[in-house]
Amino acid sequence: MKIETGRLEILPCRREHLQMLEEQYYENGPEIIVYLKALEEDPELLAWGHWLIIDKMTGQVIGDAGFKGKPNADQEIEIGYGLLERYWNKGYATETVKGLIAWAFETGKVEKVRAETEKDNIGSIRVLEKAGMHKTMKTDKMISWEIKKSSAV
Repeated sequence: MKIETGRLEILPCRREHLQMLEEQYYENGPEIIVYLKALEEDPELLAWGHWLIIDKMTGQVIGDAGFKGKPNADQEIEIGYGLLERYWNKGYATETVKGLIAWAFETGKVEKVRAETEKDNIGSIRVLEKAGMHKTMKTDKMISWEIKKSSAV
């Protein structure tokens, strides 16, 4: 299982990817290890957690993205993403988020994808807007976003 976009290959993260991540000195926080431990306990989490974002031209892992768990009873999931800083402002995050949203809707298990971003995170706000998401709520610190399957392009 994988998602391919113009420049990227996006793969659900598995334990066997750890060696590649080590060899590439990929460190983008502890979330992948936490997810892999949860995946051992619940194999159905595969694809509903972290995905690795790989540049097709170089084979480098440039970030990770994915969902914060399986769809809930209302067929909703939350998406998140993080790229290494040297890959910011190049369209990779938007390409990734669009690919993951399309994949989620194609599963038939998701009707709505949600996201949250800090209100001053201009880059992330641009990513979510370009991915077709709409603001649903704004607080002093955060903005909530969503896209429904029925409105996805």
